[in-house]
Amino acid sequence: MLSGLVCPFRRDKRRNSVTKMGVFRRLFVPDVAIDLGTANTLVFVKGYGVVLSEPSVVAVDTKTDEVVAVGSAAKSMIGRTPAHIVASQPLKNGVIADFEVTEKMLAYFIRSAQPKRSLLRYLVRPRVAVCVPSGVTGVELRAVKEATESAGARKAYTIEEPLAAAIGADVPVSEVAGSMVVDVGGG
Repeated sequence: MLSGLVCPFRRDKRRNSVTKMGVFRRLFVPDVAIDLGTANTLVFVKGYGVVLSEPSVVAVDTKTDEVVAVGSAAKSMIGRTPAHIVASQPLKNGVIADFEVTEKMLAYFIRSAQPKRSLLRYLVRPRVAVCVPSGVTGVELRAVKEATESAGARKAYTIEEPLAAAIGADVPVSEVAGSMVVDVGGG
């Protein structure tokens, strides 16, 4: 973080989530952007930056079909769990391989990006933009949107990862000029 700037939220080290936002922001739910990667998932909250960076791993109890852990906690469980708890990556090659588990993972990430002590958290849902690989099909795009909306988003938008990277790097995407963006994913 740059020196001289005051961080507008306090990050809880144990939960790796936003626990306090400004008074004005607490009244409204800020927009959220999620970069669903095969290896890691990043969550960006408008006005606050990247607030969550976790591995894309989910541990599920196969007996009760409940999520036991998500992210770093689930990654640390790989190879160390009983037979009825399975830790897996629900994304393969940048697309959804397991719809139900991805939906639960997205719900966890959307909840983690919202303030903890707000009653509006349960009433107002955020708009969520999700980055998808550039070569996905229409069916895969629809699956990402449906998973995001059923995970708790008011409205889900998709954007291709290279375009999102270009916008984030302040490349003039609306001008008639040549630019090259190389997206090297982790998986």
